[in-house]
Amino acid sequence: MVQGSDLARIARSVLPAPAARRWLAPQPKREQLIAREEGYILYIEGISVTFDGFRALNDLTLYVETGELRCVIGPNGAGKTTMMDVITGKTRPDEGSAYFGQTIDLLAMSEPEIASAGIGRKFQKPTVFENLSVFENLELAMAADKRVWPTLVATLSGENRDRIGSVLETIGLRERAHAQAGLLSHGEKQWLEIGMLLMQNPRMLLVDEPVAGMTKQESEATAELLTRLAGEHSVLVVEHDMEFVRSIARRVTVLHEGSVLAEGAFDEVQNDQRVIEVYLGS
Repeated sequence: MVQGSDLARIARSVLPAPAARRWLAPQPKREQLIAREEGYILYIEGISVTFDGFRALNDLTLYVETGELRCVIGPNGAGKTTMMDVITGKTRPDEGSAYFGQTIDLLAMSEPEIASAGIGRKFQKPTVFENLSVFENLELAMAADKRVWPTLVATLSGENRDRIGSVLETIGLRERAHAQAGLLSHGEKQWLEIGMLLMQNPRMLLVDEPVAGMTKQESEATAELLTRLAGEHSVLVVEHDMEFVRSIARRVTVLHEGSVLAEGAFDEVQNDQRVIEVYLGS
């Protein structure tokens, strides 16, 4: 009798990769959610990733609603960064499926294609052009033709100036528009990088530990910023600062050993005995 593992091996050997993934994946809940016209933007189902025998993600399933602000927490090694790497195309999973919206197969796309589809990622350490002004950073980040010649001859239209002005207002840096980016505080650099992502008109933002190294005042301003962005954008935040998570969380997902350990409102996961044991402590 042919075992399930044998069928999986045969499928991987004879089918093109995207078809093999669809054939091997369990019957997706995604299709049920779509059929019920549920408003989800991200569908992660049965994702597993192994690095040199270590399973970083283990049958991870996660759904994020359109316009939702979702916080993801968990101990070091829980799989948070690997999850974002899979979503953005940096890491290819061993199995599972990942869809953006109802039809965009993230596992069939490159990193630039995923970014163009509307997913923006902000890493923990801000990466801005420190020798340029805040305004110039946003101008360079604007969604446009990035080939060398079009970039050199491009002129800034009134509409584009208005767009930059709107983003400056959103991130709280209008008064710093002409300041050199390298002179900004750590928190201001974080906001600038979020602004640079916003210039790309993303539908979803992945934000990694946004308040690490910030002052209390900067953390509070960041909480207000991310809360404002939710609704117009879907926002997925990975963070260790529980006070910050409490201040913005609408729904929290707790990862442990590459899988979802708990999910729900902040108070629910905070009082979950399993979460207390593996992450929050007594």
